[in-house]
Amino acid sequence: MTEGFSRPARAPEGADDRLPPARLAYVGHTWKEIAHLLVNLPLAVFGFVYVVTVLWTGFWLTVTVIGFPLLAAGLMGARHWGRMERARARRLLGVRVDEPSPLPRRAAAGGFLPWLWMAVKDPVAWRTVLYHFIRLPWGILTFAITLTSLFVLWPVLPFIARGLANADRAMVRGLLSPSDELERRIAELESDRGVVVDTANADLRRIERDLHDGAQARLVNLAMGLGLAKEKLLEDPDSAAEMVAEAHGEVKLALQELRDLARGIHPAVLTDRGLDAALSAVASRCTVPVKVTVDLESRPAAAIEGIAYFTVSELLQNISKHSGARNAVVEVWRAENRLLIQVEDDGRGGARLDGGSGMRGLAERLGAVDGLFVVDSPQGGPTVVTAELPWRDRSGAAG
Repeated sequence: MTEGFSRPARAPEGADDRLPPARLAYVGHTWKEIAHLLVNLPLAVFGFVYVVTVLWTGFWLTVTVIGFPLLAAGLMGARHWGRMERARARRLLGVRVDEPSPLPRRAAAGGFLPWLWMAVKDPVAWRTVLYHFIRLPWGILTFAITLTSLFVLWPVLPFIARGLANADRAMVRGLLSPSDELERRIAELESDRGVVVDTANADLRRIERDLHDGAQARLVNLAMGLGLAKEKLLEDPDSAAEMVAEAHGEVKLALQELRDLARGIHPAVLTDRGLDAALSAVASRCTVPVKVTVDLESRPAAAIEGIAYFTVSELLQNISKHSGARNAVVEVWRAENRLLIQVEDDGRGGARLDGGSGMRGLAERLGAVDGLFVVDSPQGGPTVVTAELPWRDRSGAAG
């Protein structure tokens, strides 16, 4: 990624847990740790009772019809318990771990049995169950030590609290954090797949509508006109000639509409000559003068090339319709394994991702292929839209 345009830096795990060292003086962090350790016991009792009564009851009733649904419901409840414990650790211990991914949507969409199976084998819920099992003896131990130290060993209680709280932090990270990056990646791909399907359906509906309302209607009128001309060919040759001339004009318009439709699906110039020529052709149709600079030593994969083309095309259409700009600039270049696109205009600004379906649709389309879409458009301009796509060579391998 180029300087000035990269994903927000993500703090390494544990970087947000850098607390001041424990001291003899009781500071805010120390009191939070003491409060966390004292609350451990009642919450551990509630959690243990929940696990035993709900999950063990569901487990022993699996021989009946209600056993598996009860077990699945208990595991879903365990997920909520885990969320509460993460919030408590975040508030009192300064531990920030990512929330685990929700159950895949396809399980709920597939009916009751797929959802039941996914809930029963949910690793996040089972780790939360294990967490509550081991928390009861640990909660008793930490409550007893902390309460005793509060009255007997209060001078060194900050150090005792820090040691016990660090063990709590390790439990939260080990049992209540997401399994790994793969789990989060699966959830992202699940969401992206839905975006791709929705986008493909929208494109098909657009093509169908354009064919039905445009070229198809003209061809129907053309057939009717030629039919009338055929009937009048012998009786009134002059009228027939006029009808044929009108039909010829309709044929030209229908061909132009078909060319525009084909260009909207995938322009021939993009396939034959690449992004430079294709984007120059798009810029020539823009109502605003556009300077196009494409700095690519080779061509990316066809799918990436197509997304880049349609992204620029949509942005230039927005500039023509809404920006009030006098000039625009399009730049495309490669930075390591990413394809960067920047479109800038000197219009009135004020563009937002939530301002309409066009920008939001572009962001979703790029997000579906691990891309990024950033809009910087203050009121009064200028507007700078930066898009980033993964680079894939024409052979299909990543660059």
